[in-house]
Amino acid sequence: MEAQVSQAQASAASVPARSWSPPPDASDIVKGIHAMLHPHNIVLVGATDKPGNYAERIWNNLVRYGFEGGLYPVNAKRETIWGVPCYKDFASLPEKPDHVLVLVPARFAVQVIRDAAAAGARSATIVTSGFSELQDDESQKLAMELQQAVRETGLAVTGPNCLGNLSAGEKLFTNIDDRIVTMEQGAVAIAGQSGAIVMAIRQALEDRGVGVGYMVTTGNETGLETPDLMRYFAEDPSVKVIVVYLEGVRNTKAFRDACKAARAASKPVIALKLGSSEGGRAAAMAHTGALAGSIETFDAIATREGAIRVGGLDELIETTECFVHAAVPRGDRLAAVTLSGGKRGMLLDAFYAEGLNFAPLSPHVGSELAKMLGPGSIVGNPLDAGFAAVVDPSVYMKSIKLMIDDPDIDIVIVDAEFPKAPHEQRERNLRIVNEMASRAAKPVIYISAMSVGFTEFTKGLRKSLPHLAVMQGMDRAVTAIKSLLSYARLRKEVPDIVSSSKPAARAVLEKALASASGDALDEVASKKLLEAYGIPVSKEGIAQTSAEAVKIAKQIGFPVVAKLVSAEILHKSDIGGVVLNLNSATEVKRAFADITARVNNLRGKPKLDGILIAQQVKADLELVVGASLDAEMGPVVLFGTGGIDIELMKDVALAGAPLDEAEARLLIGRTKAGIKMRGYRGKPALHEASAVKALVGLSNLIADAGDRIASIDVNPFLINAKTGVAVDALIVLNNAAAKRAAGH
Repeated sequence: MEAQVSQAQASAASVPARSWSPPPDASDIVKGIHAMLHPHNIVLVGATDKPGNYAERIWNNLVRYGFEGGLYPVNAKRETIWGVPCYKDFASLPEKPDHVLVLVPARFAVQVIRDAAAAGARSATIVTSGFSELQDDESQKLAMELQQAVRETGLAVTGPNCLGNLSAGEKLFTNIDDRIVTMEQGAVAIAGQSGAIVMAIRQALEDRGVGVGYMVTTGNETGLETPDLMRYFAEDPSVKVIVVYLEGVRNTKAFRDACKAARAASKPVIALKLGSSEGGRAAAMAHTGALAGSIETFDAIATREGAIRVGGLDELIETTECFVHAAVPRGDRLAAVTLSGGKRGMLLDAFYAEGLNFAPLSPHVGSELAKMLGPGSIVGNPLDAGFAAVVDPSVYMKSIKLMIDDPDIDIVIVDAEFPKAPHEQRERNLRIVNEMASRAAKPVIYISAMSVGFTEFTKGLRKSLPHLAVMQGMDRAVTAIKSLLSYARLRKEVPDIVSSSKPAARAVLEKALASASGDALDEVASKKLLEAYGIPVSKEGIAQTSAEAVKIAKQIGFPVVAKLVSAEILHKSDIGGVVLNLNSATEVKRAFADITARVNNLRGKPKLDGILIAQQVKADLELVVGASLDAEMGPVVLFGTGGIDIELMKDVALAGAPLDEAEARLLIGRTKAGIKMRGYRGKPALHEASAVKALVGLSNLIADAGDRIASIDVNPFLINAKTGVAVDALIVLNNAAAKRAAGH
């Protein structure tokens, strides 16, 4: 070990030239991450040889894999350690520190970061825990001090509470994992907050023969956050696929920008996102806030930017395998080859369940297959090559070649399992198909119907077939292929959309927010604000007396609706505060008296601000349109089936705000309500333009409000063939009163 380390230290001044470095105009974050993953030397502060401790594990890994820069342990109480000199402090090192591993107790970590920066270090990884992940006051105080030190020094820092990193091209493994790592530059880069999960992903990919070039555990993310790593991976040409594990998104703009950068570089981002939340309890006071949970919101925003969210670790591994080895297809015309009628049926069922179908075979391919295959085969798509192919394997290979060569097929799927042990014929056939795939401008994907596991032989064989995607488990394979098709349909760049609201509308917003005193705007104030943002609302007026109510009803024209107005009562229909189908002055007077009596009998005596008399619009469809401020992802808009069945139906779709008319139409088209609106089973099309106008207006309103509005709920938005109007509205504020009402 001594000889190895001495050699590594001696070569510190002659580290091999990098194959890629960030250009001069790269961001400071990208340059900082490059310094962290490609350092000239590594300094372990807190080096100790207590058996099994993190410092010793990391040191052993750096030596085992032959890191070629300097390696310097630091511990003021030791002269030597691990058979090499141990240094008292940064000043006593033979060269200035570059990357610093912080392994001292939490109370000393802040000073180590400041001292490292003063000595010339460019980056650090804080393995130490005991900061914001703990809830006691001292730990929280330390976390704030560390954050300030990182910000002031400008060091590129991962952690604290992380487990180290991998940079295969540098033979750098500053990680505690003592399992053997294949240290070769791979096409996958992984980053995430959980060291255990990120390490498990790397190990699973290695077991599949998929190379990992970078692995970064970000821990508490006091300094660098996962989106920062995504930006770096988007720029490094050695990376083909970016994999991230996200426990939360703190900076939505940074995440979106990182996704955009990856997309522009044609690098898919495969994301495993932990958990869901209501996005703040105040938002859940309205239907829209309750429906816009953070997972759905994450999907709405991340999908637009090109990220692919997977449902679990198995799905992540299959999807990564697919994107590493499969070319992006030109279209969605699928073809499959199998030897079994049962497997053919399973393929049809599995793909159909995900909304994918197999294309009809071209006349040429169908004719050629029919000539080769006899009884017991099904000449179709999927193809059951059957008895003829089992008896004569060359027939099977010719069938696959016909599919690969057909310009009317975009993806070729082969139903087959890898051999677990040497098998001359199957290996030969695999290499022939791999060669065909290398010349084809389309993905060729092997699917094993079940997860059977890889043997050491299989792993080696798999590595020798770089042009084939090898999938384990039909359901996960279908999900991965669906993600591949979705990614292929994305535009390479998506322009940012900005609010298109007018100054007059923003002035009404500022006045409404300045005058608000409770946790929500009442219906009258809410509708006034909606109208200012171009959202069509019903004709109406507020009455303080029954006589006034009758007068308003006559001006509007019967039938009308009577609704209570109170900022203290959020859901009027729950307490009988809405009366429909009022066709005369007598009915209006009776409704006025009934609503007033119901409010007066409520516990807490909420203030009644009046009775709203509104036109009753004949609706062919009840919609919900709304907007919400998600705690992680920021402002989103919602569209779907509304009315009293909103929670039961949950026919809603979300999109990031603001949006323009084109994106509003795409949002509408993602729902069953949208299908009905465009004319369903011979019925006339409804007035989509009014719904588009409402969505654009709402998206501008929630974006303009910043963090001051928690949610906007327009339910129902009534629509027919001629018009669409908001007949009810609730705007919940994001203020102290709203948080108190929500139980915070």
